Amino acid sequence: MRAAAALAFLGLLAALWLAARTFGVAPQLTPTTIAAVALLLAPFWAFGFGLAEALPKSPWLPLALVVAYPLFSLPRGIFRWDMCLGMAAVVLAVGLLLAGGHQWIVLAILGVSVDLRFFDAAWPVPGLNSMTKLMFVDAGLYGFLVLHPIGGIGYDFRPRLRDFGIGLREFLFFTPLGIALGFALAFLHAHKTVPAPATAAVGWIFTLFFIAVPEELFFRGMLLNLLERKIGVRNALIATSLLFGLAHFNKRAAYFNWRYVILAATAGFFYGRAWLDRRRILTSSITHATVDTVWSIWLR
Repeated sequence: MRAAAALAFLGLLAALWLAARTFGVAPQLTPTTIAAVALLLAPFWAFGFGLAEALPKSPWLPLALVVAYPLFSLPRGIFRWDMCLGMAAVVLAVGLLLAGGHQWIVLAILGVSVDLRFFDAAWPVPGLNSMTKLMFVDAGLYGFLVLHPIGGIGYDFRPRLRDFGIGLREFLFFTPLGIALGFALAFLHAHKTVPAPATAAVGWIFTLFFIAVPEELFFRGMLLNLLERKIGVRNALIATSLLFGLAHFNKRAAYFNWRYVILAATAGFFYGRAWLDRRRILTSSITHATVDTVWSIWLR
């Protein structure tokens, strides 16, 4: 299994390289940049294949993730101490707080740090502003799987046929409602685009791992998982769907994008249903990635 996971990781890197070439970012990917991306992507990937079982418990260990930033920025001459220390502070806070069992504070720190884009300026290369998100996902995975395991997250990249069946089922359930609501709100706009199959596939893979999985891990694997123990499944599903919608308030708008909030909250309900069916991140991520890919190609 470890050999298969390593080969799959190389395949993922190859897919990301194709995505970079497709979207014109490849010239920006210097060897040190590729090394920084691989450093952050490796634990993200390996946790999906049982890495948590082999790691020691130390709140200081995730600080190694921050090495990716100087590895990326120093050769470019864009290193910033404030960004480096800020990211290190968030990563260390996650470890120390979870070692003490403060899981709700950690979720708040991670959510606010990512949603308000405090550290996007640390990676001023198109396509790489998600690197901070990936760093914090790694720290969160280590915290919630190793330091303070909460169980039931379902972070597993070993695919099952059922993952695709449930994921696509919820996509089909959401699509007519999402399209009707999106056009009623004047949020969606149809485009007669026919992308090459390879371009669509690469875009879907990129969306799956860099957008869908991190967001599903936070909102479903962690937040919904913990909330349902306190307020029940139905209330937790509604609450996390609303919070997911609100997390999109500053997307594609200078202030409050209420149309995006409504549509994202509606989509979040179906993502939550997908996760609850088998309690697997991959399942809801398939729904999420398919919705985002269709939207970005034909309806944005």
